[in-house]
Amino acid sequence: MKKVSVIAAAVAASLAAGSAFAAGTDVIKDGWDVHGYASMNSRLLNGRTVDTEFGKPDYKTAGTHGKSTNQVEFVVKKNTTHENGVWSLFNVRAEYGNGNSYAYTSEGAQKKNTDSQFEIKETYIELGGISFLGDDTSIWAGQRFLNRSAGLLSGEYWRQSSGVGAGLQTKLAGNTAGYAVVTADINESINDGDPRQTLVSNDFYYYGVDVGFGSLDFDFKYMRQSGKGSNANDGFGASITLNSSYYGLDGWSQTAIAYGKGVAQNRGVNFGGWSGGDDNAESIFFTTYGVLNISDNWQLGSELTYFAALDQLFGAEDLERYIVAVRPSYKVNDNLRLEMTGSYAHEEGKDGYWGRTGDAVKSDIINLELAAAFTVNADYFGRPQIKPYVSHIIADDKASAAIIGINDSKSETIFGVHAEIWF
Repeated sequence: MKKVSVIAAAVAASLAAGSAFAAGTDVIKDGWDVHGYASMNSRLLNGRTVDTEFGKPDYKTAGTHGKSTNQVEFVVKKNTTHENGVWSLFNVRAEYGNGNSYAYTSEGAQKKNTDSQFEIKETYIELGGISFLGDDTSIWAGQRFLNRSAGLLSGEYWRQSSGVGAGLQTKLAGNTAGYAVVTADINESINDGDPRQTLVSNDFYYYGVDVGFGSLDFDFKYMRQSGKGSNANDGFGASITLNSSYYGLDGWSQTAIAYGKGVAQNRGVNFGGWSGGDDNAESIFFTTYGVLNISDNWQLGSELTYFAALDQLFGAEDLERYIVAVRPSYKVNDNLRLEMTGSYAHEEGKDGYWGRTGDAVKSDIINLELAAAFTVNADYFGRPQIKPYVSHIIADDKASAAIIGINDSKSETIFGVHAEIWF
C-alpha cells in the first residue's frame, strides 16, 4: 500500500471512530419534570396570628396547627439519557415561607424580617450509566437533602443529611448501597460570621435488605465539627429501619431505632446545620408510624415516637420525650373526608434543665382535633385539599402550657383552615 493510502486509511478510521463516539453520546431522551408542595395555614387566636406551633416540632402535639401561612416548594428536574446509556439529572428545589407565621399582603417587597425567605434548598447533578463505573452506579455532587424520612403525624424529619457534598450510590447483592460526604455550617456561625464552625458527615447506607415480611435499611454516620473544643469535635450515629405492612395488616409502616453520640446526638442520623454536641451528649430514638386500611371508607394513621438522653441531650440531663398519636379518617364520598386526631405527649428531665423547675420540669400534653377535608380524592393522602379544623390542646399545668405558647391558661382552642397540595 502506498504511503498516501496508509495515511488516508488512518484518517478514515479515525473519522469513523469519531463518528461512533459522537453517535454514542447523542441524546435520545431529554425532558423536564416539575413537582412541588404547598401548605397554607390560616389560623387566628383572639383575632391575631401567632408565632407558635404549640410544641409540634418537639413531639408534643400532632395537630394541623403548624405555623407556615404560605409555604411553597417547587422541584424542577432536568433528565437526559444518551445513546450509550449514560444519564444525567439536574435537580433544583426552591422554597419560600417555611416556618413563616405572618399573614403577609401582596405589597411587592413584603418581607421585612429575615426568616423564611425564598431559598434554594437543593441544587445538584447526578450522573449514572457510565460504563467504567457500572450500570447500577451513579455519582452526585451539590446541595441536597439525602435520604430523608419524617414521622407521619409529627411531620418531623428524623433521618436526613442536609448540606453540600458529593456521593456515590450503587447496588451490592441487589440492594442499594451508598457513601457520601456532606458538609454544613452551623447556623450561628453563618449569622455571626467567622470563625466558621463547619460540620462534616460521612454517610454510609445500605437499603432494601429483604427479610420476608419487609425490608431493612441501615444507616451509619460519622460526624466531625470544627471550631469547637476537643471534647466536642466528633460523634457517630446509626439506625436500622424496617419498611413493612401495617404490623401484619393491610397498609404500610416504617419503624426505626437510632443511636446518637456527640455531634450526632440529634437522633443519630439527622445531620445539618442544627447538629452539634459534646462527649456528654448521647441519645436513643425510636419511632414507628404508618397507615392502616380498615375498610373502603376507614383508614387509620398512627405514630409512636420516643426520644431520650442516655446521658445528656441538647444540654439537658435525663431528657425524655414521647408521643402517641392516632388519626382515624372516614371517607364520606370521593370529595369529602372526615378526620379525628388525638395525641398524648410527655416530656421531663432532671430538675433545672434549661432553667426549668417546679411544674415546668415535667409536661403532659393532650391534643384533640376534628377536621373535614374537601378534596379531589378522599384517600388518606388525597391532595389537593382544603381542610377546616378545630384543635384543642390541654396541658397538665400552666407552666407546661407556657412552654408551648399558651399563656395564662392550661388549654387553648385553635380554629383554622389548612390548604395543601403536592404534585
